[in-house]
Amino acid sequence: MRVGLDIGSTTIKCVVLNDAGQIVYSTYERHFSHILEKGRALLEKVAAEYLPDGRAYLAISGSAGMGLADSCKVPFVQEVFATRVAANRLAPGTDCIIELGGEDAKILFLTNGTEVRMNGSCAGGTGAFIDEIAALLNVPADEFEQLAARGKTVYSISGRCGVFAKTDIQPLLIQGAERTDIALSTFHAIAKQTIGGLSQGLELTAPIIFEGGPLTFNPTLVRVFAERLHLTEQDIVRPEHPETIVARGTAIAVDELFPGQQDAITLAQALERLDHAPAQPQDAAGT
Repeated sequence: MRVGLDIGSTTIKCVVLNDAGQIVYSTYERHFSHILEKGRALLEKVAAEYLPDGRAYLAISGSAGMGLADSCKVPFVQEVFATRVAANRLAPGTDCIIELGGEDAKILFLTNGTEVRMNGSCAGGTGAFIDEIAALLNVPADEFEQLAARGKTVYSISGRCGVFAKTDIQPLLIQGAERTDIALSTFHAIAKQTIGGLSQGLELTAPIIFEGGPLTFNPTLVRVFAERLHLTEQDIVRPEHPETIVARGTAIAVDELFPGQQDAITLAQALERLDHAPAQPQDAAGT
């Protein structure tokens, strides 16, 4: 078995692959900053239910995963590389990937090497941005998609920053704008910010893979991207479990990056190492 963990800023994803590369387990959960506890719980579940002898090739990825990988002494796979590995396996020949995470957005261009455009300095136009507007509208984040799907009118809302977006939205609410229309307008703001802010003159060539939690659980957001990019349904690639594609690529990459591994680690060993790991420094770099 190959186990890939992807630990992002807001969620933790786990994929277990068998020898044939098929998914036997996949999960996507918010960790609410309890990374060690959620990581331990997932590894215990995987070991108990999916690994008869408790052994697997394990690798970790994600913006919050490096510390955990170091503590467990297991391989760390950079998330862009993991995404490319998964894309080459699931949709070979694809040039462009649009990924939205909890606190970052990326556009990956895969032809002639890898070109990565990322909004690393602000959570505008990401999953956290959706959470922020959902809170403003007093709607649970998992119901935001239902609102947007019923929207009819698109207002001009800034997707660059949550503060700017609220400045645009408050007058609309006072004027009686429907929350459904504001939700739909939020998705248009995200698409506009991602396409305009990250492509920076490079052409987004179909077919395009859409992946990450916000694009998986908000199909209306994918539809908005398609409208703005003039994509047909055939131009949109939706791989199996697109919310966990980085975790899947991490599991696949174990063989490619670390072919010299003689023995698979037992997850019990990983958990023991985690228990005895030194405390992480609480400075900006450590965090």
